[in-house]
Amino acid sequence: VQLQASGGGLVQAGGSLRLSCEASIRDFSSYAMGWFRQATGNQRGIVAAISSSDGRTYYPDSVQGRFTISRDNAKNTVYLHMNNLKPEDTAVYYCAASPTIGPRIERHAYDYWGQGTLVTVSS
Repeated sequence: VQLQASGGGLVQAGGSLRLSCEASIRDFSSYAMGWFRQATGNQRGIVAAISSSDGRTYYPDSVQGRFTISRDNAKNTVYLHMNNLKPEDTAVYYCAASPTIGPRIERHAYDYWGQGTLVTVSS
């Protein structure tokens, strides 16, 4: 199983980015998916999660209204649309897959992780 995240980069505050994560998972539609981030010196935490097939989502307060998670099960891909980015959003972003219905917010619920993509937001 491989998860390949892409789309990170440098953006000014107030800007937008879209992250993508393509998964080489058999029966991708049976996996809940999540995006986590880890800033230097901080623990890795959830920023968005989506259920396996009915589109239910979860966002922490810190990104609610700014980030949107979506998935295309036909393409084995999950996306994270990030708007109105702030310098505190700077982090390495990881996608992850959980063999559950979800959405799941616990790190331990996820069995597979991507390699991470760096998002840097300048002020």
